[in-house]
Amino acid sequence: MSGATDWRPFVSVVIPMRNEESSIAACIEAVLEQDYPADALEVIVVDGDSTDRSAAIVEQIGVRTNGRVRLLPNPARIVPPGLNLAIRAARGEVIARVDGHTRIARDYIRAGVEALRRSGADNVGGAMTAIGGGVLGDAVARVTSSRFGVGSYFHFGTEERDVDTVYLGMWPRAVFGRIGLFDEELVRNQDDELNYRLRKAGGRVVLVPTMRSLYQNRQSFRHLAKQYYQYGVYKVRVLQKHPRQMSWRHFVPPTFVAGLIALSILAPFWSPAALALALASGGYLTVTALLGFQLSGADGVRPWLAAWAAFVIIHLCWGLGFLVGLGRFADRWVGTEPDPPALVATAEAVSPGVSDRIGEKGV
Repeated sequence: MSGATDWRPFVSVVIPMRNEESSIAACIEAVLEQDYPADALEVIVVDGDSTDRSAAIVEQIGVRTNGRVRLLPNPARIVPPGLNLAIRAARGEVIARVDGHTRIARDYIRAGVEALRRSGADNVGGAMTAIGGGVLGDAVARVTSSRFGVGSYFHFGTEERDVDTVYLGMWPRAVFGRIGLFDEELVRNQDDELNYRLRKAGGRVVLVPTMRSLYQNRQSFRHLAKQYYQYGVYKVRVLQKHPRQMSWRHFVPPTFVAGLIALSILAPFWSPAALALALASGGYLTVTALLGFQLSGADGVRPWLAAWAAFVIIHLCWGLGFLVGLGRFADRWVGTEPDPPALVATAEAVSPGVSDRIGEKGV
């Protein structure tokens, strides 16, 4: 190749989907409208047995684009097996994940390819820019984009730097040959677990602010609670598999929730516990109320209350989920974990020499 600026590898965009009827068309169109060579880009959508019109919409786009968009079934329904199916079927030297409720900017793929070449990283991704919709949706977007709401840097980061994990992700295909594919047990947190394995193997994960996208966040408190409860539950499995992946901030919500539960049980019988419960819950509610007002108070009382509630739901549901996960997976603290799924290279999946070509470019 003549140089870094001329490197335009074939990119496979993989999209896991289940019941994304309202957003999947816009998601795919954003990929097809990239300012990246059309003959160096394919889209593979894996459908987790959708019960709405999602699959039919993808099939229609596939016909219209002469097969540039392919649809594969994902009988397991959850994300990790779907991603692995798509990666195995992909033809690209580079794999880019895009979720069905996300719209990537027109230069997203180009920015990611250039970042891989420039940085030498093994995974690059952008910040998560959340968009809401209505009072509740807007409140969730503001809270999840704040440092106190969700601690991961990709929720609020603005500078390019090495990180633990990124939103979505773009990898040289050879990475999966080295460390394996996504852990198919993890309904949630599969990206955290994969990125930990990557970093443990000596790889780098880099946040690239020029990789811009819009994420449609949850628009009801019920769905928000379910999402973060599941994050907490499956974080326990990540802890069991990779204890060093955890940081102190992961233990704050479950410790706080466990303390509230213990104090609530003791409070009727022991006055110091009642006082401690009042101080802990009152202090937390005061802090989250002030932060909610800082984020949304200028827009009125309802947005402020919605932001306040979003803070509480995220923290308490994550913490409660973690505690439930400790019990649910209590029998898995001892024993040998199976290796992550391997990347099975086939003639369709990858052409000979791809890994070598990527290595030559320092990606």
